[in-house]
Amino acid sequence: SFLSTSQLKAQINNIFLDNPDDSMLIKVMSFGFKYGSPNEADLLFDVRCLPNPFYIDELKNLTGNNKPVQDYVMSFPESEEFLTRLFDMLLFLIPNYVKEGKHQLVIGIGCTGGKHRSVTLANELFARFKENGKYGVTISHRDEKIV
Repeated sequence: SFLSTSQLKAQINNIFLDNPDDSMLIKVMSFGFKYGSPNEADLLFDVRCLPNPFYIDELKNLTGNNKPVQDYVMSFPESEEFLTRLFDMLLFLIPNYVKEGKHQLVIGIGCTGGKHRSVTLANELFARFKENGKYGVTISHRDEKIV
């Protein structure tokens, strides 16, 4: 899908103008392992170790962009700990990538189908980077819409 000129400008402003001195753009991407790992990802993290909403009837047909799925996934202490440890590790790694001349980092977050856990954790990671404010950040959900 193509963006209009105003949408594109807004997205560019959102990414760069908030932080004009940014030297790193972070792209967070959720995906499903059953559709293959994204080739463009620099780092891949597997969240299939977290409880799966797919097996809860009222959550199965929702995604990690729906609050009930987010609440379920994030209600487990291991989900919060995973997110905290991942974010801390990334905050350590990113300046080292910048020192090596890297200006874009694609972080893949994968679960089985790419609809529930990976979307939830990718959204949470995106929110932490936005709140941190040090880097430009975008998010995409590669497999969320696959039926």
